[in-house]
Amino acid sequence: MRMTDLRAGWAVLGNDGRRVGAVQSVGQNYILTSRHGLSADLYLPASSIANVENETIHLNITQRDAEQMGWEQVPRDDELEADPESDLHRHV
Repeated sequence: MRMTDLRAGWAVLGNDGRRVGAVQSVGQNYILTSRHGLSADLYLPASSIANVENETIHLNITQRDAEQMGWEQVPRDDELEADPESDLHRHV
């Protein structure tokens, strides 16, 4: 399944069967998952997805582990900088 096939509102479960939250939006390499209560949303990396079936995303880690990974922060953009000239001015 491709990331573009995932939809907002789908459930996200840890591999222990416990609910992590629901998909809020889908990025290129992550799914933004909203959680109930006062907990911050999680940016779950695509690499944490084990399986998708019946509009449910199953993770390859437990719900508890997902909540302790520090995924509350927006992922940084890992794309290479397009301008090779910028390296000329970098101090090493």
